[in-house]
Amino acid sequence: MDVTMDDDGTKQQRRGNTRQRIQDVALELFAEQGYDKTSLREIAERLDVTKAALYYHFKTKEEILVSIFEDLTQPIEDLIEWGREQPHTLETKQEIVRRYGQALDDAAPLFRFMQENQATIRELRIGDSFKSRMQGLREIIIDPDAPLTDQVRCISALFTLHAGMFVLQDLEVDPEEKRAAVLEVAIDLVTQAHQGG
Repeated sequence: MDVTMDDDGTKQQRRGNTRQRIQDVALELFAEQGYDKTSLREIAERLDVTKAALYYHFKTKEEILVSIFEDLTQPIEDLIEWGREQPHTLETKQEIVRRYGQALDDAAPLFRFMQENQATIRELRIGDSFKSRMQGLREIIIDPDAPLTDQVRCISALFTLHAGMFVLQDLEVDPEEKRAAVLEVAIDLVTQAHQGG
């Protein structure tokens, strides 16, 4: 087990280190060979631990995948909670777009896996969780009294961020430049919506 020294010199086990390693390795294997073709034994072998040691943390592949999803999408849940407390101003909407873009970037391996394994995602409960998070985002970014075209612009801003991750991933351009361009377009959409087109 990895330990770190706190400021006061005491040993502190790094939070969830083994669990995190299991999640990282499992996601790598799921991406490499597919969720259905990956076994707990293979995950344990890649980690160089016994299956029993892995079983101590997770009983099934689904538990691992659900935990990855919950951990990596927690910032989206936090964003939704934050957004519900904010006024429906242009600045709030722009900040929602910025924070959501960052959350997608931080969880990119998970979202790429979800995009490439949609059938598996539909079968597992994370599909419904993701739909619920998207519904929450929709509620905080859309002004319910806005014209329909402006509501569509706000939703399109969120999907522009998705397009930047999935559709444009093979675009041969500097990743930071692509991220900035995608964010600029998404922010333009919410700005147009706020200004009434």
